[in-house]
Amino acid sequence: MWKQRWILILSVSPALALGSLHLTGAPTALNPFPISLQAWLAPYVPTPQDVVDRILALAEVTSSDIIYDLGCGDGRIVITAAKKYRAHGVGVDIDPQRVAESRENARKEGVEKLVSFLQEDALAVDLSRATVVTLYLLPDANLKLRPVLQRRLKPGARVVSHQYGMGDWAPLKQETFEDKSGRIRTLFMWKIGGKTGD
Repeated sequence: MWKQRWILILSVSPALALGSLHLTGAPTALNPFPISLQAWLAPYVPTPQDVVDRILALAEVTSSDIIYDLGCGDGRIVITAAKKYRAHGVGVDIDPQRVAESRENARKEGVEKLVSFLQEDALAVDLSRATVVTLYLLPDANLKLRPVLQRRLKPGARVVSHQYGMGDWAPLKQETFEDKSGRIRTLFMWKIGGKTGD
């Protein structure tokens, strides 16, 4: 049921380089969206299920947590947290197709009472209820989100990023491992108010 798609993330750097894809230079020539939506397109690559499980384990998720997944795609992280831990979750994505797909996936998995999905900008969403935030975004997006997370999350909240760190914000934990397909993955975890967090 998990399909590879593309998502639009707003309010982050207009230039990126990912593999052979480069979006630099005049944004108007590259971006067909109206001015209010001018941003960059980040390729959405679904997180494999075994990596999802490692993310939730690293965050030490329990039934008392409220997980926000920023750029949630098809909703698999919050849906897995609800199924496995009975945690509440909120998926946030700017793409209405992804939000609709996530809601349908939650319905199919029988966890629609534990999770919800918002079509919002990750930089503007209210994070005041979050005890865990998960990310699988590009480095520029992480750097944009870092001060937002440090300012809006309560002490003790955990942040887990898949593959990319947040500049000089040293993680409390870091794990590098080989997933089931043989790809090397790295996870970073910070705790607000933790020994190396803010």
